[in-house]
Formats: sequence, structure tokens, C-alpha cells
Amino acid sequence: MTTNYTLISEARCETGESPVWVAQESSLYWLDIPAGKIYRWHASSDQLSHWQMPEMVGSMALCTTGGWIVAMETGIYEVRLQPNGAYTHTKLTHVDHPTTPMRFNDGRCDRQGRFLSGTMFNDTKAGKSVGSLYQFGIDHQLTRLMGDLIVPNGLAFSPDGCTMYLADTHASRQTVWAFDYDVDTGTPRNQRVFVDMHQYLGRPDGAAVDAEGCYWVCATDAGLVSRFTPSGKLDRSLAVPTAKPAMCAFGGENLDTLFVTSLKRPGISDEEDPHAGRIFALQPGVKGLAEPQFKNMPTA
Repeated sequence: MTTNYTLISEARCETGESPVWVAQESSLYWLDIPAGKIYRWHASSDQLSHWQMPEMVGSMALCTTGGWIVAMETGIYEVRLQPNGAYTHTKLTHVDHPTTPMRFNDGRCDRQGRFLSGTMFNDTKAGKSVGSLYQFGIDHQLTRLMGDLIVPNGLAFSPDGCTMYLADTHASRQTVWAFDYDVDTGTPRNQRVFVDMHQYLGRPDGAAVDAEGCYWVCATDAGLVSRFTPSGKLDRSLAVPTAKPAMCAFGGENLDTLFVTSLKRPGISDEEDPHAGRIFALQPGVKGLAEPQFKNMPTA
């Protein structure tokens, strides 16, 4: 049975990703990865805007100095959005992928304002473990934190920032890990299994942590968003009206709405899955945390 939900705007994405609620604008932003688009939905006016980027886009975060930090195919960019689809973009760092074609995927900032994002081989069915998790620091240095990833997803941080969560969506992995995270150096250590999703419905995709420290993860293929306690126990699952939810984020005036992006399935028609690629708003019964911003260095 599907949970009560609200459809957000008329937008329909190939792969909806990286929802970010911007409280001062009362707006939700998100990406469509293969289309290379950034979307903005203004809550009170129901107005939808979009910007076409020069590359596929994987993840993004708001900057403290204005604008956005966006992980694309070839590197990390600073993007400033302007009215009517106009924008400026500056490449902050290049990434040397071990093979092609590859791109950035899921990502977000830690509680201290560093931006983290994972890379992956474009064809997920190939199962190539050539992906890495990168950290882009306040000093604009790109650091590779770990490798051997196929489809990195589910990146999130505990409320105190001392635990980092990371998932691999690929069916051969299907696991969420927890790490001790050094908030001073931004270094993850002590990797351990947090949730083995082989034991539950769906594979782990994008995620968010609520104010109680519980981990909400999109269970792709199962049409669920599942909540796990800090000890890794399944607490509840909320259903969405499509098989592949992609990423979730808390927002709304009181941070008590869970926004969920989704993606279309190849070979499945719009008539068969009419809500695939749509954005949903759920009422999970708990509050979230404001999304951390990238602590960008002010420009001279």
C-alpha cells in the first residue's frame, strides 16, 4: 500500500538526484543526472525552473558564499544560477578517472562544510569497481578517500558529524557501511557493515539522516524509503508510487517533509509506471536537519 504523498511540480526526470531544500527561498532544488539539468521548485508559487549544465550532473550543495558546488562528469564546478535559465560556471578541480566513461554520482557536505561525492562507471550493469569517494575541501584540494566502489550512494552524516554512512547500490554489494569520521581532518576510519540490504527489500540508493540520528535510505526496486536506527535496526518503511526512488532530503518550513526523487526504468513505458521520475513529498512523522553548506572561500 502506497504511503500518502504529494507530487511536486510537473517535472519528470530520467534520474532524479540530489534534492536540497533552501529554506530562505522556500524552494527545493534537484538534478536530472543524464539530462544535465538543475531544477528548482518554489513551494508557494508552484513555479518550476531549470538550468541546462554542460555535462551530466551527479550531486550538488549550496555554498556559504552563494551559488552551488556541483559534481559533474569531469570535475567539481562552482555554478551560479541566474533567472530565465542563465548561469555561470567555473571549474574548481579536475578528476582523473581510471577509465571512461565515468562521472560523479551521489554526494553532499559533511557537517564541517567539506563536499564529498563518489564516482562511478556510467554503465552500472558492467559492475566495474572503478569508483572512488572524493572529498573537496575548503582549500579546494581534491582528496581520494577510498576506492573499489561500483555505484557509490547513500552518503550521509550523523547529527554530530562523527559517523559517516556510505552505500554501494550494485546488486553484488547492496550494503550500507558506517565509518568513524574525524571531524577535524575529514578522514573516515573503521569501516563496518551498518545494514546488509540483502536482508531487506530493495537496494540502497540515496539517503538522509533525521534529527533523531536515524538513517533514511531509498530502497530502489522496492518502491520504499526505509528508516534504520543508529544501531542498524529497521524502524519503518514508507512506500512511494514507483519502483525506483533515488534520493531523499528533509525540507519544508519545519523540516518535517521528506522529499524523494525517483528515476525511470529502461524499457518501462510511462503508461506502465506513470510516476517514474517524479518528485514526491512524504510526511515521515519526524524532523530532519538543515543540509550543510560548502564553506567556500570568498572570492577576492
